[in-house]
Amino acid sequence: MVVLEAAGVKKVYGERGNIHLALNSIDLQIAAGEFVGIMGPSGAGKSTLLNVLSTIDLPTGGYIKINGKNIMNLSEHELARFRREELGFIFQDFNLLDTLTAKENISLPLALSNISAKEIEKRLDRISKLLEIEKILNKYPYELSGGQQQRTAAARAIISNPSLIFADEPTGALDSKSAYNLLQTISLLNEKEDATILMVTHDAYAASFCKRVLFIKDGVIFTEIYKGEQSRKQFFQAIIDILATLGGGGHHDFI
Repeated sequence: MVVLEAAGVKKVYGERGNIHLALNSIDLQIAAGEFVGIMGPSGAGKSTLLNVLSTIDLPTGGYIKINGKNIMNLSEHELARFRREELGFIFQDFNLLDTLTAKENISLPLALSNISAKEIEKRLDRISKLLEIEKILNKYPYELSGGQQQRTAAARAIISNPSLIFADEPTGALDSKSAYNLLQTISLLNEKEDATILMVTHDAYAASFCKRVLFIKDGVIFTEIYKGEQSRKQFFQAIIDILATLGGGGHHDFI
């Protein structure tokens, strides 16, 4: 089943004599249960693509469908509800609310959707055990390590059973060990929860956890590769090779 379909997606910034074509007729599909990475040199358009696909920004042209629904036809109110019920987000800077405990941060999307307290507790129990954060649920974000905050953010992203999770440079603010733990967590969500994930990253090490990686250059999809039967180390090297031809991309020193 196709969860996300984008066709002819364009994004133009500026006016008349000073126009920048950030995205130029992007076509892509993501099937249920996929874990897809988006990579490319700085300024290639990967963050812009994530923003328009995730309803944070509107494209200039083309269409985007999530679960068969054209998100460009939704009103602001409908879009806010759709975002809350159908999409999950994992940001680089966690975006946790300091005045809420980890438990309250995770539960917030469900509370906003008027889910019953009993159902919230049931989902919270299952997700917190899956991500091994049961012992930190009553702590506030400032009492948590970076890795614990990021797992809390991952739990919040998955608790509403979204159709699609967007991860925007999720390891960007983490040290190597925390980055590895988070990537394992995201992979776990993909494998155990059958979560469909789209992750933008500049990091080949992070991308090696994906099942498919799209490479963007100058606002167009340059190429894509599938992990298939390769080991993660082999896939990592394949990613590095393509980034070398694109002229950009960093990576951790370990695999």
